[in-house]
Amino acid sequence: MTDPADAVARVLSLLDLETIEVDLFRGTSADTGWSRVFGGQVVAQALMAASRTVRADRPAHSLHAYFLRPGDPQAPIVYRVTRERDGTSFTTRRVEGIQHGKRIFSLTASFQIVEDGFTHAAAMPRVAAPALLKNDAELFAVNAAATPEPWRTLWAKRDRPIEIKPVEPHDPFKPKKVKPAANYWLRAAAPVVADAALARCLLAYASDMTLLDTCLLPHGVAWTDPALHAASIDHAIWFHATPDLNDWHLFAQDSPWGGGSRGLNRGLVFASNGTLVASVAQEGLIRYRG
Repeated sequence: MTDPADAVARVLSLLDLETIEVDLFRGTSADTGWSRVFGGQVVAQALMAASRTVRADRPAHSLHAYFLRPGDPQAPIVYRVTRERDGTSFTTRRVEGIQHGKRIFSLTASFQIVEDGFTHAAAMPRVAAPALLKNDAELFAVNAAATPEPWRTLWAKRDRPIEIKPVEPHDPFKPKKVKPAANYWLRAAAPVVADAALARCLLAYASDMTLLDTCLLPHGVAWTDPALHAASIDHAIWFHATPDLNDWHLFAQDSPWGGGSRGLNRGLVFASNGTLVASVAQEGLIRYRG
């Protein structure tokens, strides 16, 4: 297993984009052993690129993104920011992720000054506390002998910058058909100091980790099944508060619909004190050729 502090440091390095020119940034990718770039990384890097062009007193309140092509983990990604609008209260940015001369990703993000207003929020579900649960690394260690290759090797050496504790663990290789809902506790795997912009980027990174799995739950299909082609199509986040990922957050997910080889997934992210921090939605490709 990799050292948690090193894993967190590597994610922070990925988000420390190189400035090439005005509104032009370059990011690298983590060596995960996968054939394509992790979607949460691209969302987080694009949001960071947009944030670099916005005043610090205007945190991001929403983003909407499309994954256009698989990212090549061996090549850098260039992020081109377009300044769509700088208004009195709101700022809008459009970001394109480019590799090998082609757009692989598109994001629009909106930023707003901090102001008061009418307030209401959904309540956090009652679930088992994180202290009572095993994290994904501990669950892997328990089941390592039964984990087939190449997943055993990949999971053993992969970075875990975000510690995840599933409330309802299931067998990833022989899943049972269950209702399309899941809950995960998550936090940074090691202490991290982050301003509002970086904190939102870290949550954006984590938000893509488990969401697509939700729409597969009622079908009892393992995402490692070679007959399954699964990929994120789009991703949206609405930020309601600045997360502190040094503390546990509950990611409560459900999938209200699936069809046409696609599945819709939703998630609410709560701080441990019950504050609703963010809402997330994603549609994914779940094409099965069994």
